[in-house]
Amino acid sequence: MRLLTRLLFVLGGLAGVFAVTLAAGLRQGLLALLGIGFGAALQGARFGFTTGWRDYIERRDPQGLWAQMLLLALAAALTLPLLAANPGELVGAVAPLTFSLVLGAFLFGAAMQLADGCGSGTLYKAGAGAPLSVAVLPTFAIGSFVGASHQPAWIALGGLPAVDLLVLGWPLALLLTAAGCALVAWLAARGARQNSRARLSGEPAALRSALDAASGYGGWARRWWIGALVLAVLYTAHLVVAGQPWGIVYGIGVWGAKLAVAFGWSPVGDPFWGAAPHALRLTEPVLADVTSVTNLGLIYGALVAARWNGAAAFAMPSARRLIAASVAGLVMGYSSRMAFGCNVGAFFGGVASASVHGWVWFALAFAGSIVGVRIRRRVAG
Repeated sequence: MRLLTRLLFVLGGLAGVFAVTLAAGLRQGLLALLGIGFGAALQGARFGFTTGWRDYIERRDPQGLWAQMLLLALAAALTLPLLAANPGELVGAVAPLTFSLVLGAFLFGAAMQLADGCGSGTLYKAGAGAPLSVAVLPTFAIGSFVGASHQPAWIALGGLPAVDLLVLGWPLALLLTAAGCALVAWLAARGARQNSRARLSGEPAALRSALDAASGYGGWARRWWIGALVLAVLYTAHLVVAGQPWGIVYGIGVWGAKLAVAFGWSPVGDPFWGAAPHALRLTEPVLADVTSVTNLGLIYGALVAARWNGAAAFAMPSARRLIAASVAGLVMGYSSRMAFGCNVGAFFGGVASASVHGWVWFALAFAGSIVGVRIRRRVAG
């Protein structure tokens, strides 16, 4: 019975890819297939930015951060030479260092802890059937739609221009990116060791040594190793097929905008949705949008991964938790437009593209997560 179920999932995915190809072309079909891969990898490895950060903030467990730094370094190593060699065909995720980036990243980091998932986390957990993420996704779409409308006004507040390290040449850009990843990984390991020593300071030396060895900080969860490797390869393939880095937020915003249009709203005159090429996205089928089709594939891939070995079980959160998460979804959607994306589009894509804004996003979002974790404890309690 399980074999039959798995076969149906595979056939369903292939049928979906074929249908997208017929409706929107080969490129969109390939992107749907890559989306399925993203969803399966994220759910299969439980590769979450939100959880990895929270594990470090609460328990000084650095393994999630280590896996993320490995992912960034691998993706940069694979894609920076391609970006440098094909400037007219491939574009990186490069954005200015604006006031909106700073505030938006901080707000997003706080909100994602309450929502228990960033952009990609919300999608893959919703696909897996997590009730909290299913509740967050619609409000995320509304927030992203409204936030995009206000994005030009936020950017107009000013800041510094984009800093693209790729102008230094891809070898130096890669070296600086890898050094940044290594520094974060080292700082995370240092914080973990200090925390371990503080907890064991009253124990005999032999016992402290044994507990340190058993703490798990010297080794990585195998699933995160595999997840980082697979996601880096998929990210590279997405860049080649789409001509741009993997993103999440824009597609979710398109869904919110299309819903608003269905209820009678007009994008004419809107500073974002009324301008090309965004206005065109609202008249085209949703499958014509690069980010939307990848997002839809991601949801299906997560569904398959979650049910590959049987039905997934999720506890229903309290009404208080659902309401808090839904409000956090609104904040996430809105702030992601202020900050040029979420953990995937701004952080992952920015750093892998050698754009300094990716590191700025990470620093501010991590600071926001520290606040968000504290609020989450109160809401969950």
